[in-house]
Amino acid sequence: MILTGLLIGAALGYVLQRSRFCVTGAFRDIYLSRSTRYFTPFMLAIAIQAVGVAALTSAGVLSPEAASFAPLAVIGGGLIFGVGIILAGGCATGTYYRAGEGLIGSWVALIFYALFAAVMKFGPLGGFTEAARARTVGSATIQETLGVSVWVPTVVFAGLVAALVVWQVRRNAVRSAGRSAVSLPARRTGIGHYLADIPWSPWVGGVLLGLIAILAWVASTAAGRNGGLGITTPSAKIVTFLSTGDVTLVDWSVMLVLGILVGSFIAAKLAGEFRWRVPDASTILRSAGGGVAMGVGAALAGGCTIGNSLVETSLFSYQGWVSLIAIILGTWGAAWFLLVRPQRAAASNRPAPVLTPAA
Repeated sequence: MILTGLLIGAALGYVLQRSRFCVTGAFRDIYLSRSTRYFTPFMLAIAIQAVGVAALTSAGVLSPEAASFAPLAVIGGGLIFGVGIILAGGCATGTYYRAGEGLIGSWVALIFYALFAAVMKFGPLGGFTEAARARTVGSATIQETLGVSVWVPTVVFAGLVAALVVWQVRRNAVRSAGRSAVSLPARRTGIGHYLADIPWSPWVGGVLLGLIAILAWVASTAAGRNGGLGITTPSAKIVTFLSTGDVTLVDWSVMLVLGILVGSFIAAKLAGEFRWRVPDASTILRSAGGGVAMGVGAALAGGCTIGNSLVETSLFSYQGWVSLIAIILGTWGAAWFLLVRPQRAAASNRPAPVLTPAA
């Protein structure tokens, strides 16, 4: 049954690569360009998963358990993770699918991310992480605090997302009115053209991400693991397995993350987008630093942009939503320090143009 993890991971990697769906860009672009091009589809993915999981829970198919809320660890870890994904140039899933495209910088970030997640979870700093995450408070979910069914926050959130989707679709329609699209000649015909030739819109990526997330819950539960999509813990398990040889660590979730590499590689090869790309030394160092911050932050927060921002939010856990906000703030802070501030400094140091009098 754990091989279903490989298949779902491959589907996830394929979708991420073809839609260029990266949560880092979704969070960063809200600040840098005031764009919700990827953020709204990401919210749509959460809403789709929330409805699906609530329905399957009501039917007795699933019995999800939300993570307990350790505010200091979640906030601190989320901020660190947000900084890390700007340094690395991609979140956990973004790093995986770009590694499948042949980006060496993503491989560097991925290696350090997995390594330090293992150190924080199963290695020398495991005790520190456990102690930090043991400082929990109150209820784990919004519905527990309110004393209502999970359907109440699910319906409210789905309604808000639906309104947001309608608003963004209408705004996009106004902006694109009168524009003529330029398309290249198709290399394939039929379904192959849609699968590999043309890039998928963020809406396709968001809808498919939500559906894959639901399927992951079902397949993971059938394999004996009560959980949905997850990236940080299986990444840490891979490193621990390679260092200890403990085959019991190779479970459904490990197959999932390996499948992301396989799926993104297949998508990139079919689209003619795979090639090995070696960055300069400074980019490699930034990628390594980003990987370290991602591993440390995700371990403390109890998840990354998938485990927390996508999965835990769909359960309406405080860990998921507080972590989401902390990651966004960390992303914005790092974007200002690493992207905006240098640009402003360069602009202020640029000499003013010399105006010559007209003849």
